[in-house]
Amino acid sequence: MTLRVLGVDPGLTRCGIGVVDVEKNRRATMVAFGVVGTSPEESLDQRLLVIATSIDEWLDRHEPHVLAVERVFSQLNVSTVMGVAQASGVVIAAAARRGIPVALHTPSEVKAAVTGSGTSNKDAVTKLVTKILRLDAPPRPADAADALALAITHAWRAGSGASSTSATRAGIPAPRGQSLTPAQRAWADAEAKARRAR
Repeated sequence: MTLRVLGVDPGLTRCGIGVVDVEKNRRATMVAFGVVGTSPEESLDQRLLVIATSIDEWLDRHEPHVLAVERVFSQLNVSTVMGVAQASGVVIAAAARRGIPVALHTPSEVKAAVTGSGTSNKDAVTKLVTKILRLDAPPRPADAADALALAITHAWRAGSGASSTSATRAGIPAPRGQSLTPAQRAWADAEAKARRAR
């Protein structure tokens, strides 16, 4: 069965959205991506309404099995954290109204999943997302690429057949009968660190 994941890189100014279909063999195919933008000059309620309306349209059009959202990190400045948290809340509530499960993933988990390193930059993530999804051109802007990376990360994490106990605890699939790849080990480390920080 193909798993359809809608990934969201939340933000008030730019909210990246990406939809990916992933087969059991981990082959991922891009369905759609885009960015919902709002102006800082608009009132907060209107900005959140734009995001809410847009995510409703995406959920209704693409009917994902699960929603993957980037987990808010406190090392950002307070105003940025507030905006990301508010956008995340609107998105999560939209999924909850439809009974769609929501998964949260840290930035380091996503970077480790798609690039093999939890400290990769946005350019590296975009480059690997383009390769994984077999796209002719990189998805732009970077917020859209991040949303697609979130969707890929969740689908791969939701797979089964991990051959390592630590990887199984982290939810990281490895091919049957094989040890973890460097990317999977980096992913396991990133997930373990995120769990300790909670």
